[in-house]
Amino acid sequence: MKRQLLGVAAILLSISTYAQDNPLWMRYCAISPDGTTIAFTYKGDIYTVPSTGGRASQITTNPAHDTKPIWSPDGKKIAFASDRMGSMDIFEVNKEGGIPKRLTTHSGNETPVAYKDAGHILFLANIMPTAEDAQFPSGQFQQVYEVNTEGGRPILFSSMPMEDISINHTGNTLLYHDKKGYEDPWRKHHTSSITRDIWLCSLNGNRTFRKQTAFNGEDRTPVWASDDKSFYYLSEEKGSFNIFKRDIDGNTSKQITNHTKHPVRFLSAASNGTLCYGYDGEIYTVKEGAIPQKVQISIVTDKNDKDLIRQIKRSGATEISLSPDAKEIAFVLRGDVYVTSTEYSTTKQITNTPQQERDIHFSPDGRSIVYASERNGLWQIYQTSLAKKEEKQFAYATDIKEERLTNSDITSFQPQYSPDGKEVAFLENRTTIRVLNLKSKAVRTVMDGKYEYSYSDGDQWYQWSPDSKWILTNYIGIGGWNNKDVALVNASGNGEIHNLTESGYSDGNAKWVLDGKAMIWESDRAGFRSHGSWGAEADIYIMFFDLDAYDRFRMSKEELALLEDSEKKDKEKSEEKEKADHKKDKKKDSKKEDDKKEVKPLVFDLENSRDRVIRLTVNSSRLGDAVLTPKGDKLYYQAAFESGYDLWEHDLKENKTKIVMKKVGGGALLPDKKGENLFLCSQGGIKKVTVSSGETKPVEFEAFFDYQPYGEREYIFDHVWQQVEDKFYVKDLHGVDWKGYHEAYARFLPYINNNYDFQEMLSEMLGELNGSHTGARYYSNGSILSTATLGVFYDETYDGDGVKIKEILAKGPFAVKKTDVTPGCIIEKIDGKPIVKGQDYFPLLEGKAGRKVLLAIYNPATGKRFDITIKAISMGEQSNLLYKRWVERCRNIVDKLSEGRIGYVHVKGMDSQSFREVYSEVLGRCRNKEAIIVDTRHNGGGWLHDDLATLLSGKEYQRFVPRGQYIGSDPFNKWLKPSCVLVCEDNYSNAHGFPWVYKELKIGKLIGAPVPGTMTAVWWENQIDPSIVFGIPQVGCMDMRGQYAENHQLSPDIEVYNTPEKALAGEDQQLEAAVQEMLKTIGEKK
Repeated sequence: MKRQLLGVAAILLSISTYAQDNPLWMRYCAISPDGTTIAFTYKGDIYTVPSTGGRASQITTNPAHDTKPIWSPDGKKIAFASDRMGSMDIFEVNKEGGIPKRLTTHSGNETPVAYKDAGHILFLANIMPTAEDAQFPSGQFQQVYEVNTEGGRPILFSSMPMEDISINHTGNTLLYHDKKGYEDPWRKHHTSSITRDIWLCSLNGNRTFRKQTAFNGEDRTPVWASDDKSFYYLSEEKGSFNIFKRDIDGNTSKQITNHTKHPVRFLSAASNGTLCYGYDGEIYTVKEGAIPQKVQISIVTDKNDKDLIRQIKRSGATEISLSPDAKEIAFVLRGDVYVTSTEYSTTKQITNTPQQERDIHFSPDGRSIVYASERNGLWQIYQTSLAKKEEKQFAYATDIKEERLTNSDITSFQPQYSPDGKEVAFLENRTTIRVLNLKSKAVRTVMDGKYEYSYSDGDQWYQWSPDSKWILTNYIGIGGWNNKDVALVNASGNGEIHNLTESGYSDGNAKWVLDGKAMIWESDRAGFRSHGSWGAEADIYIMFFDLDAYDRFRMSKEELALLEDSEKKDKEKSEEKEKADHKKDKKKDSKKEDDKKEVKPLVFDLENSRDRVIRLTVNSSRLGDAVLTPKGDKLYYQAAFESGYDLWEHDLKENKTKIVMKKVGGGALLPDKKGENLFLCSQGGIKKVTVSSGETKPVEFEAFFDYQPYGEREYIFDHVWQQVEDKFYVKDLHGVDWKGYHEAYARFLPYINNNYDFQEMLSEMLGELNGSHTGARYYSNGSILSTATLGVFYDETYDGDGVKIKEILAKGPFAVKKTDVTPGCIIEKIDGKPIVKGQDYFPLLEGKAGRKVLLAIYNPATGKRFDITIKAISMGEQSNLLYKRWVERCRNIVDKLSEGRIGYVHVKGMDSQSFREVYSEVLGRCRNKEAIIVDTRHNGGGWLHDDLATLLSGKEYQRFVPRGQYIGSDPFNKWLKPSCVLVCEDNYSNAHGFPWVYKELKIGKLIGAPVPGTMTAVWWENQIDPSIVFGIPQVGCMDMRGQYAENHQLSPDIEVYNTPEKALAGEDQQLEAAVQEMLKTIGEKK
């Protein structure tokens, strides 16, 4: 069984072994050097099969995921990657099988790429670049290491990433394809600067590099031909990925295969000229000039998959709904609906499907639950009710009945009962508010969907009024996506809409309070302003629709007490009078009781409602949900000031604020009718908070969950396909046959039993769209103990015991405290354990990030040995130090080349924090520079284009000169001098958008490499299996000429590339070109 995701074959057999002829989704095939055997990955294990076909032999049987096999030069061993120790490590096994030997121990992921020779394996890992390397330090740019097949200390082979390495027979030259930056590896058909090229690297003496391919699309996976003068490779030069052949430094290519619909993957070659590759989930061989032959494979193996795994879940709830009497809570757990008692753990399963249910809501009488379910690829509204009249609670029900309420072919979800229980509102096509009458089944439109836009499912908000006649909803009107409002909509469907806020800020998530006489809502009009797409801190406000309620709300505690005492006396008199009347006319009294039960229709005074607005929260924050008590004296809300959300109470009469509960998460707060208790879903559990005391206790549940791995994966597959169909940024989906691809990829589902394969299959399908911001991600558990680091560069030429320090990172563990450790010192021991020459020392740092580590140091310069204690750091912390070092080095280069005349700033991300750092640098440290270089290279995006363009586009229009002294200029918050922007192939998303705006507005010149067209807004959606995420590019940015930015490459004004040799030696040719251009712009120093 696979540890990550226990699967089941499509053909479910009860026998212990079973055979599969012509299995699918066989990946990472590799042919042995003699051409007799093919190794491949299937269902997370390594298999071999004769290259002529036949019965496959299972080489590994571990429950972990084993993948990416490569052959030793003599064909006797197979190296592969496996996560059996948590993260991906390198293992080696005999070709006949046996117990694999672990070769690497770092907690990062390692991937084998080639045998350097019979005794050494080259692998990719993200550990540490060289100190000289000028390339951007990023986890996506893995180094190449080599490790002895007997194990031991990995040795750095290349600081620069080299993927799919192929070494010639003499071992002095290798081919590889490059990695210039981020793009999903399974994306197809794109032509841009980010696509891979094939390079030749000479290993004799100082390494030299020669680019072998010039196609502006993908060229990948080179393998040497037997003559060492030519090579085979994969290219999309003629459409889909196929095999091509090219002479070293030749100008022409020869096409070997001619597949059309699907890509050729995983190319390898034998010494006899036989090529092996994967196509459409199967394995093929071909010789140059011959017809490809499919390898007929039969797999006979022990069947250890399960189609059904019964589980009892006590956590994992993702949303809740409270019953009217607060005795039960409905919740969703991994896509199924349950109801549990609020006092006991008794739990009833309401739905049991591999599909997804969500958006649950209790009916006002507590006898029904409405929810949305995506079945057969379509979201519709369903209702489950108690079938027996004598049964009052779901948790103890013996008979329940489900019915489908909507019968459309349009996505319908987010249902909500009207308070009178007669109707159900829901969202159709994600933004249209519709209402279903439960008795007549008639459906009417309450608000047209054109007045809203749904970015991510679940981002819409609406709520029925207490009298069931109105609805409060989010509202953008026309073009108000970035500053939404709150609207009051007539539920009759007569088209009556009142925009209640119209603030120009973002307003939303309105709730009825005080029996419908007011609403509370969230607004960022007073919050700490953020830059970019993340809005601002927000507050809770209240707006009154009734003048008397407004006056009452503003009363002091004393005034309110006097009023309530008067009202109490009036009520007692009224009750005495009613008793007297009751004796006279029983029938009349009965009618009055009925009248008392009726909810009076709401009356709105909207004319001056904006004058009756009060801010309720004292401090702006990142807000979750909020609840006002029925009396209106206390506000409960979730606020995040530092890390996570805390539950706060603000006493509106005493004007006191306090924390009720820490770390509650940001889910819905559900009060009972009296406002005495709050229920919330937090970190997979359900909690009950008693308002008066602040006491919290868990609402326990025992949910019987039928985990159906195959059914769930099939559902996720269909769901992903449908989401793209519904939400991709252009309706024609770039012209692809999306329905055809559903059929083409769905057939692999029975052969996939783990999330590594499932993620790749989803990404292959999504890759057909040729869109940015897509593909699937699988987040595995990883290592339990991560490898810590000491924040230093080591001397890779040192060959003795211990490790020799070459450079100490600024602000690293050795730099933040005074020590006698200097470059040249040797670390001999870690926590008393010696670092032996050639032996792997990573295990000595396992799990020690953030902990004190005792180091034994030897200084060869002084001959002294001494111990010091430092606090080790994580790989993530080291990555941040490497980034700061890179920025400082760039700044020093600019300062040196320009003699201090030109400033430099790097924009790390398109977010608020990055902007504030840029603003500080530009208008602070660089204020008196004559020009500035704004470096956006390797920026992954966000939403900051307008802020940056505005900052850099200042035009001086006046000066401040008191008594002849110049003290400043206007605009004082913009850069007023020349600038240029550095770009490269790894600029992504908004890091394409900002340079485009900069060039479009003619602010200055772009310098560097072309930027791929990726300026599209993405939604990354979590699946019901929370380890799976996928992306949809869904908001395209269109210029004023009607052209989308997506897939339109941005060319710099001055095109410059950093060559491998120069970068590895510490030179940055793009940065140097920017300095020269700015010096030319500002002229000679005066």
